[in-house]
Amino acid sequence: MKVLVVGSGGREHAICWKVAQSPLLTELYAAPGNPGMAELAECIPWDGDVRRLAEWADQEGIELTLVGPEAPLVEGIADAFLARGLKIFGPVQKAAMIEGSKAFAKNLMERFGIPTAKHKTFHDVLEALAYLETVGAPIVVKDSGLAAGKGVTVATNLQQAKQAVINILSGVERGEVVIEECLSGPEVTVLAVTDGVTVRPLLPSQDHKRLLDGDAGPMTGGMGAICPYPLAPGVLTEIVERVLKPLVEGLRAEGIVYKGVIYAGLMLTDDGPKVLEFNARFGDPEAQAILPLLKTDLVELALAVVEGRLHELELAWQPLASACVVMAAPGYPDDPHKGLPLFLPPEPPEQVLYFQAGTRRGPGGLLTNGGRVLNVVGLGQDLKKALERAYAGVAAVKFEHAVYRRDIGRKVVTK
Repeated sequence: MKVLVVGSGGREHAICWKVAQSPLLTELYAAPGNPGMAELAECIPWDGDVRRLAEWADQEGIELTLVGPEAPLVEGIADAFLARGLKIFGPVQKAAMIEGSKAFAKNLMERFGIPTAKHKTFHDVLEALAYLETVGAPIVVKDSGLAAGKGVTVATNLQQAKQAVINILSGVERGEVVIEECLSGPEVTVLAVTDGVTVRPLLPSQDHKRLLDGDAGPMTGGMGAICPYPLAPGVLTEIVERVLKPLVEGLRAEGIVYKGVIYAGLMLTDDGPKVLEFNARFGDPEAQAILPLLKTDLVELALAVVEGRLHELELAWQPLASACVVMAAPGYPDDPHKGLPLFLPPEPPEQVLYFQAGTRRGPGGLLTNGGRVLNVVGLGQDLKKALERAYAGVAAVKFEHAVYRRDIGRKVVTK
């Protein structure tokens, strides 16, 4: 099969790496790709125009497309491909709004009885500020639109919360802010694939959102992930039955057939799992930790989803653990330095994978070209060994002034 992967980050490099292992694959393309993906696929220049890419895929005879990032999904890339009769792994625009609008997602959760934090949505600055005075802090303030994982402020005081509201609602475009109660407990990610009827959960994982050790510093797109996260017995089943299935079935009842990946970011509270957010695609960096453990052919899985026959497929997993450490550029997330040299070892250490994210190729080799630059994944028989290997992989990289956390997975390993 001719397969196209859309995107240019570490998640998409991991998807390409997994797709490249499929016996069904004949040719692999990436749009726009990155230097790491270029070692596996032919990279196609792409300016983000989803209809133009659909036209190219039609002319090229692309038989399956997998979409990594959220922006093209929210823009309607699946609709553009489906209009041409092309197979695409990713939800249509109406379904992708579970990520495109947090207010939309919250309304869905209310209608479908999905457990989540108490919340209110605002468009007016003064109304939002007045509401903050009544509820106090700690409180969570969220930009309702796409913010690349960085639109959330967990405010410990009212001044911080008010400033977040002002930042979101005083932009040129009419903003929308969701203010919700601050939940407490371990945070976990449960990804699932669905064809709109059947729901198959992937292994649970845990992202590390804050920039610095000890969950300090600003929110980021994610600084590392571990998989599998050790959920208590019965919790995964509860999440499938109370969160994932109600979402898929509720959308279908409203005429929206969801095909692709559902990302449920959850807080394991004393009252049970509650949804923090829904995303419409693989997590980044969760995908980099999860996909190396997936024994099932990803192309076969994507086809089963697209063709509405996921019920025929049981997922198989490697009996291993994985850990992903993100190496970011100095200045991330506000002003990452670009153009810094990056040297990867000619041979990765044992059981270590490198997935490139914000890189470009210069005359002398790899250079940084974004905030999150490199994902270093270690595999092992348990999480402790996986983490040892991941950090050995980090030590083998030459990347001056790289920013990375040294405590990925520590809470789980020291339990």
